Amino acid sequence: MRVHVVSDVHGRADALARAADGADALICLGDLLLFLDYADHGQGIFADLFGVEAAGEYVRLRTEKKFDEAREFSMGLFASRPESRASLFEAAMTRQYAELFGALPEPAYLTYGNVDVPAMWQQFTKPGHHVLDGGTAELGGWTFGFVGSGLESVYRTPNEISEDEFRAKLEAVGEVDVLCTHIPPAIPELLYDTVARRMEKGSVALLEVIKATQPRYSIFGHVHQPLARRTRVGATECLNVGHFRATGAPFVLQW
Repeated sequence: MRVHVVSDVHGRADALARAADGADALICLGDLLLFLDYADHGQGIFADLFGVEAAGEYVRLRTEKKFDEAREFSMGLFASRPESRASLFEAAMTRQYAELFGALPEPAYLTYGNVDVPAMWQQFTKPGHHVLDGGTAELGGWTFGFVGSGLESVYRTPNEISEDEFRAKLEAVGEVDVLCTHIPPAIPELLYDTVARRMEKGSVALLEVIKATQPRYSIFGHVHQPLARRTRVGATECLNVGHFRATGAPFVLQW
């Protein structure tokens, strides 16, 4: 059995169309949308709406952790447009999701990232797209469990939940061979982004479940340039599958 895994697609519809080449199935761990590109300010929804210069200023404020100023700057830009903020975002997200799901191969097993909007997915999924969040799928004799979303943070991304809510979804999944999440377990070397120079949020509940149930693998994304891509917790290999927007290459899981 050969499964390809991607995470943090962030708009890479071109590479996504080829991500399952040679595989029996594709797993996507979320973050399909691209709101803001910290490396290329001309890419993403924010730049499409307000231009490269405004996107660059917004990136600067967020990078300097001036989150209140960034929100004020953003709200001022939206106030200058005749359309509502919600309608502008919805139209932009609809365009991206239509392109991404159109490119997404079948069969594919998906869960949500922290910048995804779950309520919008149903209108774009194809028959071979299986969306799982607190559920399982059988692939090649192994049980895969899926838990989506990110945890509440200062960034206020669209799909953040509490640790208790995350724990409840993990409990619904139960014991599995491969535990698939968007975010990592709360292990420092898996959470530190060496380029952004900050710690991202990982789940304490996820780490506790790994220690208690010892799946073969815990696979995830979220941290684009982690200090460590993998580590072991007992018998479990904890593995960041990579920043798909940057690499365009899936992680290969074969057994």
